[in-house]
Amino acid sequence: MLASYYYIGKLEAGCDEAGRGCLAGSVYAAAVILPEDYHNEELNDSKQLTDKRRKKLRKIIEHDAVAWAVGIVTPEEIDKINILNASILAMHRALDQLRVRPEAVIVDGNRFKPYQDLPYTTIVKGDGKYLSIAAASILAKTYRDDYMDRLAEEYPQYDWLSNKGYPTKKHREAIRQYGITPYHRKSFNLLGDGQLSFDF
Repeated sequence: MLASYYYIGKLEAGCDEAGRGCLAGSVYAAAVILPEDYHNEELNDSKQLTDKRRKKLRKIIEHDAVAWAVGIVTPEEIDKINILNASILAMHRALDQLRVRPEAVIVDGNRFKPYQDLPYTTIVKGDGKYLSIAAASILAKTYRDDYMDRLAEEYPQYDWLSNKGYPTKKHREAIRQYGITPYHRKSFNLLGDGQLSFDF
């Protein structure tokens, strides 16, 4: 059973990101404020759920949340500021868009930068411990998957429909064969050979 909140008596937003380890595409993050004492037995870390279950839960989260938002950082920005900074920036952009201002922030993982003047706590494996982080993980994952599915129509040879931009063998073989797209992260080791791949 996931906990309803970390900060007692504060309106808190849970944050998580999706797509950090990908070779292509933007990184997405979500921020979710759930009602006080909210319960939903089905909510869990998005990686533990099927695609169908995530999509069903996304509708429930968007309906039930006090506020929710999704932030995006592009591959070009990732290459400029690195993926850790980009992941945190995506979370800040999600928080910026919340229609209700949170009083505290809880974040999946162990790295974050202060957001305005709000207290925050990083929680390793937080998406399996707190409902609002689990909800954020589901929104970030489903919105990013939808985005990668759209890109897959444009570039079907990279198998993004199934790998969503992650470094699978098929994805790397396609990079070797076809080169890179405008959506690939040039600062990443795209071929898995330890070399940065600027020579495409």
